[in-house]
Amino acid sequence: MILGAALLPLPMAAEKYVPSAEVMKSREEFANDRFGIFLHWGIYSMFGQGEWYLNYGPLHSEYSKAAKGFYPADFDAGEWADAIKDSGAKYICFTTRHHDGFSMFHTAQNDYNIVDGTPFKRDVLKELADSCADRGLKLHLYYSHLDWGRQDYPQGRTGHTTGRDSTVNDWKSYYKFMNSQLTELLTNYGPIRAIWFDGWWDHDEDKTPFDWELPEQYALIHRLQPGCLVGNNHHQTPFEGEDIQIFERDVPGENTAGLSGQEVSKLPLETCQTMNGMWGYKVVDTNYKDTPALIRYLVKTAGLGANLLLNIGPQPDGELPATALERLRDMGKWLRENGETIYGTEGSPFAAQNWGTATRKGDRLFIHILNAEGTDIHIPAALKVKAAKEFASGSKVKFSSDKNGVTLHLAQKPEAIDHIVELTLKK
Repeated sequence: MILGAALLPLPMAAEKYVPSAEVMKSREEFANDRFGIFLHWGIYSMFGQGEWYLNYGPLHSEYSKAAKGFYPADFDAGEWADAIKDSGAKYICFTTRHHDGFSMFHTAQNDYNIVDGTPFKRDVLKELADSCADRGLKLHLYYSHLDWGRQDYPQGRTGHTTGRDSTVNDWKSYYKFMNSQLTELLTNYGPIRAIWFDGWWDHDEDKTPFDWELPEQYALIHRLQPGCLVGNNHHQTPFEGEDIQIFERDVPGENTAGLSGQEVSKLPLETCQTMNGMWGYKVVDTNYKDTPALIRYLVKTAGLGANLLLNIGPQPDGELPATALERLRDMGKWLRENGETIYGTEGSPFAAQNWGTATRKGDRLFIHILNAEGTDIHIPAALKVKAAKEFASGSKVKFSSDKNGVTLHLAQKPEAIDHIVELTLKK
């Protein structure tokens, strides 16, 4: 099928999507987790240029030869899972197939995968799935909707220099291939809590409307694993059949990166962000965000009632970068002390302030002071406060109330990464 010929706008499901009881349970569990780790790993790591390297010039026929040399000798799924568990993260999202089309799992759909196409011959996804299960980490699977190498993928806005013949598209064939792989992923690797799609944005719906047949694909996922959530990083308001809403490089309601201008829905929310600059490993990308910045981003995200999916790009040898491991350890230490104010909380009942935000758990409101200019912290909400204390020490905090809200009167200007004051609200 040639792009632009008889292509129809995205259809909605024939019947309105009604989430199952299993999905609703998974949604609640997901929303309570608040923190996950994204892992962008594939043969692109060998080039050290990030996960989009193939899009910037190499022919796929040459790029794909890297698979024959991919041997991540230092990969240890247990070590990965231990480090992520220790960070306080509750789930992992792993890239099973990125836009270069290489599958990081054993698929029967082609030989371009880590078991059949490399000398490594090991199914890293199976090892990771087993390690996650052993440690109580939930597993989410990233899956690209586009492919820069397969001839049958309908040409979109990317992957124009890879050597594909853009006139030999066959959507029916490609759609069958994707659904066959999704069936494998949801059959062979144990419980999967979410499928994380990426790539719908490859077609400009205003200029070349394209029918991705998403309702049928979403129904397949829900049929194979009734508790599996569906998310799609399409930068749009959620479609019928989706269970979570994703924001890329921005917290919900902000759009500084130009990728997350969509309205915020009532679905569970997740923002994905890089630990340094790139998603996949880039040898010169050593500009990691420091620990205070990452913790404050996690708090800011939780204050908006959303999860943070923080990315790491593993090295070609199979190890997680040393700086990333250091950040994981730091975040784990902070969460062991303060996780009660993050996990299982609702977002703030008031908009984020210059000084910070809040999270809520029942009649407990946690005031997260991230950037205090003085000792008085004004909370612009009509709260009926019963008591106030420092979360860390339990020391009482003075406060006053008026028609404009509540003001905390701190003994001194906070210097901590996140100075938390716990308010007990009157019922």
